[in-house]
Amino acid sequence: MRRGLVALPAAALLLPSAARAARLGWATVWAASVQGPYPVGNPSAQPDQRFAFPDPGVGARDQTLRMVVRPSLWGRQARLRFTNALGTRPLRLDGVFVGLQHGGATVLAGTSRQLRFGGEATVEIPPGGMVWSDAVALPFARDAAAPLLAGRKLAVSFHVVGDSGPMTWHAKALQTSYVSAPGAGAVGAEEGEARFPYSTASWFFLDALDMQVPAGTPVVVGFGDSITDGTASTMNGDDRWPDVLARRLHAAFGNRVAVVNAGIGGNQVVGPAEYSPAKPFPGGPSALSRLERDVISLSGVTTVVWLEGTNDFSRNGNASAGAVIEGVRGGVARLRAALPGVRVVGATLVSALRSTSAAHGFAEQEQKRQVYNGFVRGGGVFDAVVDFDAATLDATSGELQPQMVPESTTGGPGDRLHPNRAGYLAMANAIDPAALVPGLARRR
Repeated sequence: MRRGLVALPAAALLLPSAARAARLGWATVWAASVQGPYPVGNPSAQPDQRFAFPDPGVGARDQTLRMVVRPSLWGRQARLRFTNALGTRPLRLDGVFVGLQHGGATVLAGTSRQLRFGGEATVEIPPGGMVWSDAVALPFARDAAAPLLAGRKLAVSFHVVGDSGPMTWHAKALQTSYVSAPGAGAVGAEEGEARFPYSTASWFFLDALDMQVPAGTPVVVGFGDSITDGTASTMNGDDRWPDVLARRLHAAFGNRVAVVNAGIGGNQVVGPAEYSPAKPFPGGPSALSRLERDVISLSGVTTVVWLEGTNDFSRNGNASAGAVIEGVRGGVARLRAALPGVRVVGATLVSALRSTSAAHGFAEQEQKRQVYNGFVRGGGVFDAVVDFDAATLDATSGELQPQMVPESTTGGPGDRLHPNRAGYLAMANAIDPAALVPGLARRR
């Protein structure tokens, strides 16, 4: 992994080096836990991808992808991480640019900046590898706390040289991004949208974005499955529970804390036992096997909210409550060993009782959920507990509250498994900010 060099503002060069180091640091402000290879996964509201990617084995072919991402925090400089984690051949990228999204696939005029890798415009990422770009200045973010930056999105454009082969992706972006036609070449420098006819509701090859911010800025990671990934929330609405939580924390503490989403739809704590490009699984690699890449390797992580277990208890997982509890115990121990001082917050599982999903909603799953929730509430493993179950449960039926069931993107009836926008709002509002960032809460 190559780390980009940090270019400091001229005024900072007058400070002693120790003082500069104390003032600035990298914080991950957006992330997308990867899985694959495409098309294995559980996307939501996905357009037909046959025209953008006619052959999954070939992957992207001499074309430019424009991925749209929303930082939860802004800084004057950024760097991005590109990944070939589930690839089977070297991935070569060039023509990599980042700028403010104007609308659709259009980049706001004058904001686009080219990214480099060790000073070079081209980078090759080996199978299973990932690489950080060099730092790039964002002149439009000179005042990172400017209210008009809040909620703005970046368009990250990059050209895949030749054929990518099997594509590493994050299936359920719930964010529209854009793709040029196969064979269109390097068109990322163009600010307009004419060369990007195809859309996707997934993110490809891009899995983390860092901003340079005051050192010690808290980074909160939501770690989990589809209920963290945002199934049944609003397409392009940014109303998953981590999104709502980020806005709550900014309202309380200002531009001083980042929240990133490390959920994967269908993810399990202890399964599958094996995961590789040759043997993929729609829910991605197990939570325990992806802890390093999706949490520990991110920059500045201070708090992890772990919400997972529902899929382990489904007919697809069929794990015992004891196996999941021991898996989470071991995962928490690994987090604390790798990230000294990290706060790990346990979250109770919401009800899936009488779900219309064939894999969920049966009595045995509900019994295991109750055992696991008892462990979270009283096991003494976590630094704090978030009771998402209490925030969403209809005590009369034992199911999700009825207003939290209808699907927010499709307008469908919902599946009694995934909360909708109203449910995610209630979940985020059930979190005590002081449990996540006690230092900021005390200073407030």
